[in-house]
Amino acid sequence: MTLSVVIGLSAVIIAVRDGEAVVLTVRPHDAVTDQISPLAGLPFGPFDPGGHRTFELALRDFVNAQTGFELGYVEQLYTFGDKGRDAPRAEVGAGAARVVSVGYLALTPTATDSLAPDTVWSSWSRFFPWEDWRKGRPELIDDGIAPALMTWAGQDPVRLARARLAFALDGAAWNEERVLERYELLYEAGLAPEAARDRSRAQGRDPPEPAALSAALGEPMISDHRRILATGLGRIRGKLKYRPVVFEVMPAEFTLSALQRTVEAVAGIPLHKQNFRRVVERTDLVEGLGRMDADTGGRPAELFRYRREALRERPAPGLSLPGVRD
Repeated sequence: MTLSVVIGLSAVIIAVRDGEAVVLTVRPHDAVTDQISPLAGLPFGPFDPGGHRTFELALRDFVNAQTGFELGYVEQLYTFGDKGRDAPRAEVGAGAARVVSVGYLALTPTATDSLAPDTVWSSWSRFFPWEDWRKGRPELIDDGIAPALMTWAGQDPVRLARARLAFALDGAAWNEERVLERYELLYEAGLAPEAARDRSRAQGRDPPEPAALSAALGEPMISDHRRILATGLGRIRGKLKYRPVVFEVMPAEFTLSALQRTVEAVAGIPLHKQNFRRVVERTDLVEGLGRMDADTGGRPAELFRYRREALRERPAPGLSLPGVRD
């Protein structure tokens, strides 16, 4: 017996717009009914071994065709192939025995509005509301998520320890990089609505797309796209600290305040202004332009540019966020 395996490509495309980190989402049409999905997903499409020389070229082609957006910075994330993944677009291979997806992270400084229908920029906090600590610890963790996890964990010490470390309970420190770990924990506990849907599909049934269980638990997504998005968000949060990836979502000219707000939007944590500026100065990654930005709403601030040539001079560092937390 020959099993059908289809390779799909998924893209986590991140930008910062009006001080918020956003991700490009689509609402695909059902392969059978052609009805638009009630849930958002990531841009995705098939890899054609005969027509595409590389995965990345295929990704760039279908993202542009599907969304009208042209990718810039791209890196491979991970390969996702759990049994029970669905393929809501017929050309991706709906009905195949197994759909394997190669996820990519893409960054852009421009969240353009000229997109294809059913394609929008969505705040990542729609899908992971517990990840935004810029105004302090989110109340929804202690009011909604923690009680539900404690009920699930019961007296199991391993489950209790996982919940404590993932969601910073009982005085544990918050680690902004553990985005995927937190989502996986909610999924395992049955608190992510995708879990029941995926179990049903793995058993051969065809359940409808789920609704959010509560605002605190975020909006579900098609297939395993929320898991892919969590992987992408965790990746960029980690890379902020050792590679200058934040400049891939910055315009050509920016103020240091705008740079700080961008880092905060992506990392989901508040930063101390003076300490942040000292960190930026130590990296030698930015250069003052000798011109002021008068559109700051307050005192004019100096404009800077990213010294991309620094990448040729030496291994370029990121921004050491743990040292600049407020």
